[in-house]
Amino acid sequence: MDRETLLAQAREAAQHAHCPYSHFRVGAAVVANNTVYTGVNIEISSYSLTLCAERLALALAVSAGASPITHIAVACIDTPADAPLNERTPCGACRQWIADLAPNALIYIDGSEETFTITDLLPHAFGL
Repeated sequence: MDRETLLAQAREAAQHAHCPYSHFRVGAAVVANNTVYTGVNIEISSYSLTLCAERLALALAVSAGASPITHIAVACIDTPADAPLNERTPCGACRQWIADLAPNALIYIDGSEETFTITDLLPHAFGL
């Protein structure tokens, strides 16, 4: 899957985020079986129940029976252009989901030219 096309889909998805508290819109796009599944962050007033875009997109792919997940793109469209990488990357919970559900996926982060693997983002992931 073309990096820029997938990142564009993640940015488009982010337009639909529900984030009335942080006002920080995130979109994710994952590829499995040549199909793209997108997700957005959905904030809930009980903040610990918030769902991240990455986990939603992964869950949609898994629930559709799509496997393996080969590419993941993440776009935080409200991040300033000069923001450091750590303000753009998936949270720890999302990294663990990626480690479990898409361990060989190529990961694209909007605002970075680098292509990551989960080992780059979570070098000592928990595993059974």
